[in-house]
Amino acid sequence: MNNIFSFRRFGLLLKKTIAERPLQTVGVIALLLFLTLMMYGVVKKWSDINAAQTLTFIWGLSGGGFFLASLVFNYFGTNASGSSYLTLPASYFEKWLCGILIAGIFYPLLFVFFYHLIDMGFVTAYHNSLDPGSIYYKEQYEGTDTFELSGQIAWRVYAMFFMFTGAMFTGSLFFNKMALLKTGIVMSLVFIVLFGLNSLISVSIFPDVKDAGLFHHVVLAVGEEEGTIVLPSRAENIFHYGIAFIIPAILWITSLTRLKEKEF
Repeated sequence: MNNIFSFRRFGLLLKKTIAERPLQTVGVIALLLFLTLMMYGVVKKWSDINAAQTLTFIWGLSGGGFFLASLVFNYFGTNASGSSYLTLPASYFEKWLCGILIAGIFYPLLFVFFYHLIDMGFVTAYHNSLDPGSIYYKEQYEGTDTFELSGQIAWRVYAMFFMFTGAMFTGSLFFNKMALLKTGIVMSLVFIVLFGLNSLISVSIFPDVKDAGLFHHVVLAVGEEEGTIVLPSRAENIFHYGIAFIIPAILWITSLTRLKEKEF
């Protein structure tokens, strides 16, 4: 039998993981989807449907994925559970793939499907609530549509999801206890340092900096006007591809390497 991967062995491991931890897999996913529905409704009530679409998609996918990723490898809080997990008759790759499949593949696919359904429901209800006799009817109707799952905002959220889940996969294998909290703190510190460096570099090069986007643009005060300087397209593409693909890939592979180290 292959020591790295066996379909039969992996299937048994996945079935065992879900059957033994239903609250931490199916239960948490169901809870996250329910909270997504509630958040959409609350934000729509207090703001508008466009804000509800964006905020719900960001927090539901990225935040939900981050939380679920903290659970799939949280076997190491005690020596007993950690030892039991490591001695399962499955390879480290199969154990890693099992966690990746639940939090990194099943959840985002299920979330996007569920989100699109509730989004269509809310948008349809909004359209039906409009007064066809109003002079603003056409403008209001056409101004609100379902969230574009292949749009620019959506792709940025997908990148956030893969980065956040990758960081949490790695963090949960480095921090045996309170991995969610510790990983969140480390990520916050990293972002603070990056934004700090970005601001220092900006003010050291340009005078009168009013705003500095993270390695993307700077807004300068020019008399009473404002001017924006952006990165050259090639540098911007390198940065965005790094954020969207390279860094998440490194984090996901690091979690695999860390799990292999734990087994040995």
